Amino acid sequence: MARKKKGKKKKSCPTDINEDQYKAAPHSFVFHRGHVGRNVRQLVADTRTVMEPFTAKNLQVRKKNVLKDFVSVAGMLHVSHFIMYTKTEMGVYVRMCRLPRGPTLTFKAHDYCLTKDVISSLRKPNLEQMQFLNHPLVVLNNFTGAENHIKLMASMFQNLFPSINIHKVNLNDVKRCVMFNYEPESGMIDFRHYNIRVVPVGMSRGVKKLIQAKVPNLAKYGDISEYMTRAGYSSESEVELDGPMNEVVLPQNIKSRGNIKSAKSAVRLTELGPRLSLQLVKIEEGICNGQVMFHSFLTKTDVELAQIKAQKEKKQKQKEARRRQQEVNVARKQTEREDNKQRSLEGIRRKLEEEGEAGIEQPETKAPMDDDDDVEYYKAAVGHLPDEDTFVPGGAKRKKQQSLDRNVKLTKFDKKPKTDKLEQGKKPKPDKFGKANITSKQEQGGKKFNKKASDRKEQTGKGKGDGSQSKRAEMTPLQRMEERKKKKKKLKEKKMTKKLKGSKKKVK
Repeated sequence: MARKKKGKKKKSCPTDINEDQYKAAPHSFVFHRGHVGRNVRQLVADTRTVMEPFTAKNLQVRKKNVLKDFVSVAGMLHVSHFIMYTKTEMGVYVRMCRLPRGPTLTFKAHDYCLTKDVISSLRKPNLEQMQFLNHPLVVLNNFTGAENHIKLMASMFQNLFPSINIHKVNLNDVKRCVMFNYEPESGMIDFRHYNIRVVPVGMSRGVKKLIQAKVPNLAKYGDISEYMTRAGYSSESEVELDGPMNEVVLPQNIKSRGNIKSAKSAVRLTELGPRLSLQLVKIEEGICNGQVMFHSFLTKTDVELAQIKAQKEKKQKQKEARRRQQEVNVARKQTEREDNKQRSLEGIRRKLEEEGEAGIEQPETKAPMDDDDDVEYYKAAVGHLPDEDTFVPGGAKRKKQQSLDRNVKLTKFDKKPKTDKLEQGKKPKPDKFGKANITSKQEQGGKKFNKKASDRKEQTGKGKGDGSQSKRAEMTPLQRMEERKKKKKKLKEKKMTKKLKGSKKKVK
């Protein structure tokens, strides 16, 4: 007996452990509103690069899109923040909104520098694309004021990016950082974006090259020890100030060469761009349409605030009243439509019951006006029957057709043949044998034609028996009138040419 092969069990798809963390992370939309220009559009693209990977990098924005469109889509995509760029005559503005209930912070961008300009100024830029697979760290400096607007700014900047657990974080994933520096005196906020790189400390230049798998040139050395123990740790172009401010002891192993656990390494930062210098203008409740909680340039009294609040409440009540009235009108129209439908169905059912038929008979239509009997009309109007030749039987339709037939000119075939002259006593001309030629074209009623004449008529198409008369019969009255005008014009032109010729002869 053949043994049955045991089938392999299919492994179920592994569950993504980080899926819940991905959904819980703050996501953002970065876009512009209105006409902003090419530089601001590039600034929007650079800001999306900073916010990666938790942002819509290829977000398409159209002119007809309104803010409600983005809000309606944000929920299903787990979007928690909006960053909007606008441009006016006064300058460029940045709005940061927290969804779904606000608040909205409005900043004025006094200065900005694009990523391409920052990279072009660096000697050794770091353009590795793998560094954008993880979110950056957030560094806040000088956000220590007791004012509420400073605390609100600090919480907004922190919540733009995911938080980290310092006990579980993997240092190999930390590749970038974002810094916000606040100056209390001027109220300016400096935004910077850096790449993080860790290098070992206390090694000579030769050892660093060996660690980086670079083959050195040992031709000028007698022994490798001379290369390893030579004076100087680095060239002037590679000198960077290392000290307690940037030297750390690594708690984990890092993938880069020379950085091992419990060893001392230095943290190096390379700017990636963009740069922004921001100033807080105002803070609003809700998403760009709430009450102003803080304003940097305007201060209002309690009375003015109460009036503004009362006006907003009044507008809100009017809006709710209009909405309720609209709902009532829609419901009323729906009930009326249903009642009309039921009444029409009841009438149809009642009529079917009365007639006892499967369907409803169509009402008889009156005869058209063209079929009216002219004879009966004449009898009712005058009092007696008309003569036999007064009306043509067949109604107005027949009369119209006959009037069209009268306008058609008689063709050559409709004319009487010239043989009728024989009946009037006129003798035909004798032929060369002295006999009367009565078997000619005139005797046959015009049925035979001269071959050359018929050919000429076929070529020119101007014979009297062609289809020109039938075409004229098919013309509309307007077309006939235009044709008559053309003929009259031609006749006038001929007369004028004759007069001119006659006048020239008299002058001679």
